[in-house]
Amino acid sequence: MSGERRRPRVLYVSDLGYEAKGRRYCDEDIFLSGALGAEFDVAICPPLAAEHLMDAFDVVVVRNSGPVLHYLAEYEAFREAARARGIRVFTDVTGRADQMGKQYLLDLFRAGYPVIPTIDSAEDIARLPDAPDYIAKPKLGADSIGLTVVHRDDLAGLHYDDLLVQPRIDFQYEVSFYYVDDVPQYALYAPDPAKRWELQQYQASDDDWAFAQQFIEWNTIEHGIQRVDACRTRGGDLLLVELEDLNPYLSLDLLDEPTRTSFVDAMKQSVRAAAGDRQPGPLRGAAD
Repeated sequence: MSGERRRPRVLYVSDLGYEAKGRRYCDEDIFLSGALGAEFDVAICPPLAAEHLMDAFDVVVVRNSGPVLHYLAEYEAFREAARARGIRVFTDVTGRADQMGKQYLLDLFRAGYPVIPTIDSAEDIARLPDAPDYIAKPKLGADSIGLTVVHRDDLAGLHYDDLLVQPRIDFQYEVSFYYVDDVPQYALYAPDPAKRWELQQYQASDDDWAFAQQFIEWNTIEHGIQRVDACRTRGGDLLLVELEDLNPYLSLDLLDEPTRTSFVDAMKQSVRAAAGDRQPGPLRGAAD
């Protein structure tokens, strides 16, 4: 038995009990963890246990772990511990987008990327286009937590501590582009703007993928899953809504079988590559 090559060990992080509108996180994670189990030794744990368990695994796969706003201190401790111990996390903890809050929306807008105009100071109100309403949301928000709708006359009176403001865009539809590493996998869209999670498969054009790719390249993640959320304006342009690089829901149940299989294969390949970047320790209890 001593010469037998062991399978990589994966710690799969998921909040199986988290309830989200229009999504069943637990179903997706049961499916994905089972698919990974064909090639890896997989254990599932809740988010708050990951830091304490991860030393025994080759890679930590963070999936539908819920908004980290609810356990921010523990999340930061997990990230720092993974860096300090050289433990690989999928998706890489080097992400510059939602892993770090919403500051990236400001950075990208200021850098001239096609992003919904975003400010965090009353001094910048003039940079916002005229709109019937505006959205104010916390920089560390998620799942619309803390989101409020305000009128332009009220913008100057907002308290901008850790707050972002954007115009409420009149768009045709929202569309999401899904990636493993820097490779496009599939796209989904919500034809009805009022029903964000009633999604259909979307045949993205080359220009659509080029739009999404620029944000993937900006983020420079080596191993992991990212979702580029955008809206199609009435004028036909795409604007970034969110770059989700922490735990994006994948809506795998809406895909046709070949697309879903292709995604799972790409994920397995990337997880295996991430696991291979860490020198595995001895398998406890193995015979000499």
